[in-house]
Amino acid sequence: MKGIVLAGGTGSRLFPLTKITNKHLLPIYDRPMIYFPIQTLVDAGIRDILIVTGGRNSGDFLRLLANGKQFGLAHINYTYQDGEGGIADALALAEHFADGQKVCVVLGDNIIEGSIAEAAGRFREQASGAHILLKEVPDAERFGVAEVAAGKIVGIEEKPRLPKSNYAVTGIYMYDPTVFDKIRTLVPSRRGELEITDVNNAYIREGSMTFSFLEGWWTDAGTFDSLLRAANLVAQSSETTTVPDAEVLAAAKGTVRV
Repeated sequence: MKGIVLAGGTGSRLFPLTKITNKHLLPIYDRPMIYFPIQTLVDAGIRDILIVTGGRNSGDFLRLLANGKQFGLAHINYTYQDGEGGIADALALAEHFADGQKVCVVLGDNIIEGSIAEAAGRFREQASGAHILLKEVPDAERFGVAEVAAGKIVGIEEKPRLPKSNYAVTGIYMYDPTVFDKIRTLVPSRRGELEITDVNNAYIREGSMTFSFLEGWWTDAGTFDSLLRAANLVAQSSETTTVPDAEVLAAAKGTVRV
């Protein structure tokens, strides 16, 4: 399975920060935002990765990431999205890269605490179709919302005023090669974009959509509030992971931490 990180768009909700750089190059605590989706793919055993970006600062990705040595990669692929046509439009640019294989797509501003390795393993064994990750949230109206019945997703509604569930569709999608055929059938939404929700609903209609629940915390980082929340969550997680080492050091010195 190949990995795709979608890191284009104008980042208009983060103006004026994004007047000088791509949103996905902004810092999340101690790392650039783009590091997190790449690491998510690498932790799931995916080593062939494409970055889809655009805008005036696209060259900065190459300067920052190079060939991905810091992630243990031998190579990273890049492609350019001209304009802003939506998530599905950006994904369409990856058809040549996918080369008939399954793909795992991660939105560049999605940051998770846990791992998608188990979900990726399940999808590798799935003969065809799609697999998405859901997360129960208190503000589902901000996201695409999945309606689940009898253990299956029966529909997804984008930013509903009255959500039918609290299950948000996270920005992590796994697709078989027919995803590009489905994108070609789409018509632009009222926003003038090709919507990834329409792609997911196409898989639901053919009965080939499966799902997992994402463990640990999850956030996007596309607004000032969510950017701050992401930084705080990463900082708190970093502090937590350093506690065991401090305890071992204290024990070695014969002291007790209270």
